[in-house]
This record gives sequence, structure tokens and C-alpha cells, in this order.
Amino acid sequence: MVGNAASAERLQLEPLSVTSPALRDGGALPSDYSCKGSAGNPPLRWSRVPDAARSVAIVADNNNARTGAEVHWVVFDIDHRTNELAEGTIPVGAVEGSTTNGKVGYTPPCRFQENYRFTVYALKEKVDLGKGAPLSETLKSIADKTIAWGRLTATHIE
Repeated sequence: MVGNAASAERLQLEPLSVTSPALRDGGALPSDYSCKGSAGNPPLRWSRVPDAARSVAIVADNNNARTGAEVHWVVFDIDHRTNELAEGTIPVGAVEGSTTNGKVGYTPPCRFQENYRFTVYALKEKVDLGKGAPLSETLKSIADKTIAWGRLTATHIE
């Protein structure tokens, strides 16, 4: 889709509910999940995945107005029936793509005064790329297949 049609479709996407037992939306990201900690990714839970979804993806990033977004983690091809992710793990069968710095897996954030977003996407089909797939390819595929999304935002690191 192009132009206004794509914008109109994005506005009609169904919302997912995203929560975490370790952080609350608008609160701090516990330092255990930052470069000062060793816990890896925070636990996440989501609900209201549409019946049409065939897979789920997660993107963790920060949105810096000066330097642009930096992606800290990309996980895709999560089974659409899965509704949570434990601390420091990925679900069986899920695939991790490359991050902004080219690494595969969760790259803990270090900028203590920035917002960090954990966005869960319901997709109409699998991303179907390999482990370590280039970030640009992965993000484009997720965007093209998204039918619903939700986000949990941490406003800074503790």
C-alpha cells in the first residue's frame, strides 16, 4: 500500500495489551535489564491477539529525537498462541534478528535518561527470516505483516 491507504490501514490496527511483572508502562526500566544488570530481557505478557494472527514479533528500542531509534532486540516467528515471555529467554521456535549494533539477541540499553519501548506485534504470517537476519529486512517484514500491536514504555533506567 502507498500513501493515505497505508496510513488509514495503520490507524485501524487492533490494539494489543502489553504488560510485565517487572515494570509498568510509564515507569522505570529496572537496572537488571540494562547494561548494569545481568538478567537479559524483561518478562513480557500480551493479550488480545486477533484470531487472524499467525505469529508474534517483539521489538525493543529507544526513540531518541536527536539520533533516531536504536533497536536493542528483535524476536520474531513466536507462535501466535504464546502470550508471554520469561525473563532472559525467548520462546521455543522463535528467532532473534540483528539489532542496531549488528549483534543477535537482547542488547541491554545503557542511556539512563531515555525512553525504552517494548512493542509486541501480531502478524498475519511468519516473518520467515533466519537468525541474525539484517535489521532493515526484519523490520520491513514485521511492518508489512502487522495486524495489531501494543507497547510498554519505560521512561528511564533505574
